[in-house]
Amino acid sequence: MNEYFVDLHIHIGRTFTGKPVKITASKNLTLTNILKTAKYPKGLDIVGVIDCHSPEVIMEIEQLLNKGDLVEIEEGGFRFDNEVTLIPGSEIEIYDQNCSGPIHVLSYLPNFDALKEFSTWMSSRVTNLQLSTQRMYEDAKTLQHFVKSLGGLFIPAHIFTPFKSLYGKGVKSSLEEILRPDLIDAMELGLSSNTFMADKIAEMHNYTFVTNSDAHSLPKMAREYQRMRLESPTFRSLAKALHSQDGNKIMENYGLNPYLGKYYRTTCAICFEPQRGSVCANCGSNKFTKGVSERIEELASKENAPTRPPYVHQVPLEFLPGLGTKTMEKLYDHFGSEMNILHRVSAEELKTAVKEDLAKLIIKARSGELQLELGGGGRYGKVAKDLE
Repeated sequence: MNEYFVDLHIHIGRTFTGKPVKITASKNLTLTNILKTAKYPKGLDIVGVIDCHSPEVIMEIEQLLNKGDLVEIEEGGFRFDNEVTLIPGSEIEIYDQNCSGPIHVLSYLPNFDALKEFSTWMSSRVTNLQLSTQRMYEDAKTLQHFVKSLGGLFIPAHIFTPFKSLYGKGVKSSLEEILRPDLIDAMELGLSSNTFMADKIAEMHNYTFVTNSDAHSLPKMAREYQRMRLESPTFRSLAKALHSQDGNKIMENYGLNPYLGKYYRTTCAICFEPQRGSVCANCGSNKFTKGVSERIEELASKENAPTRPPYVHQVPLEFLPGLGTKTMEKLYDHFGSEMNILHRVSAEELKTAVKEDLAKLIIKARSGELQLELGGGGRYGKVAKDLE
């Protein structure tokens, strides 16, 4: 058994020919750039890229296989430069007759043949197969069954965000309104929640929680991730870890403090002022974006929660005031990768590369000790100016 850092939700902005995949994502967010960035400077071991159904992305995978830069693993997944494992997947929008609103789900495929078959199946069920997160004209349970028939994994995405998520819009009270509970492999928490918050909902107790970046640019990779203990960096071991089988398991979840999330609290939909009544005290609007914290309280029960891996409220390095591009490059030169900086480098070693105040800030950031200002309504929270 070895330990691996894993981020399973990374978008593709453009194909290798420059065609858009995720319209809102960065143009340099190509599959090849994701794999290179995962290796350096991020230091991730396994990445889930969730726009691999796109025909030109499949073409790029095939080219990388032919060149030998990617190697298909017998136990599922692909190895890049023998250092990073690619888990191919697809994010899909579902809004069938059972949904109260649209939801996003993640499907992961074990190998190239399964990926191509999935893409072909999707082609008759979406308007534009080339693009990311297309609405699927099929019911959710049919998708679950098909993913499972291919040996795949099925995970509802960012399950509490106010827009296009399972609990944010999709269901009134229970996931069983839309999905087959036994065909779900894990639940992705999203940036505005954590383990403690999610476990207030009794039906969450049956599932492993994953924490992923939902990256729309290369720097946003690994803003949330997990440390897993696996037999090997493969699809099969990942699948076992999501069900805690044969010693494969998640050791720790690393995520933003929910205060930093864009949708933690209910705010005015117009001016983002926190809600204090039925009318916004700042602008007079009566339109509000319900926060994740309030939505979870609506669904909460009093059942005892299961024992979970530790959830570490780690603040990404990019959130830290005074830590600019040049300083980050200096840290990378000294310590090799972001995972090294966040997990392996001591405080004394950090002080040899940056000023003592910044070294202390990094230590606080990785252990969740920073003072934070709350986010909401689509705006991220931030590290408080008064850090003491």
